[in-house]
Amino acid sequence: MTHATHGFSAFASAALTCLLNHAPAVHAQYAEPEAAPAPVAESTYSNEISFELGRSGAVVNAGCLAYATGKVHVVSQGPVEVMDVDLSGLPPDTELDFFVTQLANPPFGLSWYQGDIETDSYGEGHAQFIGRFNQETFIVAPGAGAAPQAHGELDAAQNPATLPVHTFHIGIWFNSPDDAAAAGCPDFTTPFNGEHHAGVQVLNSASFPELAGPLSQLLP
Repeated sequence: MTHATHGFSAFASAALTCLLNHAPAVHAQYAEPEAAPAPVAESTYSNEISFELGRSGAVVNAGCLAYATGKVHVVSQGPVEVMDVDLSGLPPDTELDFFVTQLANPPFGLSWYQGDIETDSYGEGHAQFIGRFNQETFIVAPGAGAAPQAHGELDAAQNPATLPVHTFHIGIWFNSPDDAAAAGCPDFTTPFNGEHHAGVQVLNSASFPELAGPLSQLLP
């Protein structure tokens, strides 16, 4: 390095030091921002989704049905959706009740009975349901009105008025408390079958957030 170059570098360094020492502090709003959370990928929303069901809290706490699991596949067909449900690890030859629910866990919120799934001799079951199972799935009651009491006092005599409530979760219940007890699960009675004397919940979609159940990912 030549003497001239060394002299220039020393001068530049001194000038920079002087500038930094006398420069006003940078306002916080111009500071480098923290990394923002990654946005939800658009691919999360689709015309076709698949997801798994896990054991309900009641079943896990009771230590029963250790291998119970479910897989759900839903395809949008435009006017309707086609949902296929496959279950395994359950008691053989047992009837279960399938619901679309507001919340995955108790108190479950508004829930809609879709149909039954019966397991075979291997404890496996399959059913297909056709209906509205997408971002627009909801229940609404613009006002309160008289309701049929097909099962007497087990049915409400009047509906509660409510704005639209979306039902994006899935729940599956034992059809009978006796079947639940035979599997080593709690034997209490729930209203989740056609006659309102079902057993405990077996599987649900609680791996998804309560307010963003898996059906919220399916485009209409």
